[in-house]
Order: sequence, then structure tokens, then C-alpha cells
Amino acid sequence: MSRFSPNSRPPPQRFDPRKPQAISDVLGRTDAFLALRAGVEQIAALQRDLSALLPDYLASSVEPGFVKDGVLALFTGHNALAARLRHIEPRLLSDLQQRGWAVNSLKIRVRPQPMAESAPPKHARVSPAGAAALKTLADSLDPSPLQQALARMAARHQSNAQKK
Repeated sequence: MSRFSPNSRPPPQRFDPRKPQAISDVLGRTDAFLALRAGVEQIAALQRDLSALLPDYLASSVEPGFVKDGVLALFTGHNALAARLRHIEPRLLSDLQQRGWAVNSLKIRVRPQPMAESAPPKHARVSPAGAAALKTLADSLDPSPLQQALARMAARHQSNAQKK
């Protein structure tokens, strides 16, 4: 028999720092985080409004900053997006004000994104029959840069096939 009545709440879960937790739970745990939580919620709401107001190619590349003294900072990945954003700045400012944002002006800043790692170089694989056909073709051609390139390619792929 349980010591809790069937209509009572289950006992509260004990905090375990090793388990993942929702950010809203973490930010709501103490009074010190309430201002941070309000800021996070404000930026999330602003991001939703910007996504609705901006064209798709801009919405995915613009990040809002905080509103400070009526100035909203918007961050883009490169200068071309910043220039396009400056073209639609008056309309965007008006639309944000209509949605209830206390914004008097926009400050558009470029925040370069870190370069993505380049893809590893491709390595072509040619079957032994293909390598033999390349060698036959190279042998049938007159001496030329093409003939030399085909001979090198055939030799490289024949040696790779022999290593395996």
C-alpha cells in the first residue's frame, strides 16, 4: 500500500545535475536567472517576428540582439545581407512597431560566421578493367599532354588496384 493517496501529487523530483534539463526549468529555478529568462524569451519572440516579417533568404541569416534605448541590433553573416537589410529597414522598423516592439531605430551589424570545414578531396576509384582501358587508350594516342595525363592516370589506378 502506498503512503500517498491516489489523488495526491507524486513526490517532487530531486535535482540531478548529471541529467539534461530544459532551459526554462534551469532559468526558473532562482530569482537571479529571472532577468536572463526574460531576455531569452524576448529574443525568441523577436526572432519569431523577424522570421515572419523578413523574406526567407534574410530570415534564416539575421539574428536579433537586445533592444537598448529603443535601438535594436540586428546581426547578419556578411555585407551583402546587411546591405539588403538596410534597403528594407524603414518597412521592417514600421512592421516591428506595429507588432508592439518599442524600437525607434535599427542598428545593422555584420557578424562573420566561422568558416565551415572544407570537404575532403574526392578520390576516384577505377576498376582494374577501367585502368587497363585507360592504358590501352594512352598507348594508342600520339605523344601529347592528353596522352601523358592518361598514362599517369592509368599507372596510378593500376598501382592502387595491385595494393588492394
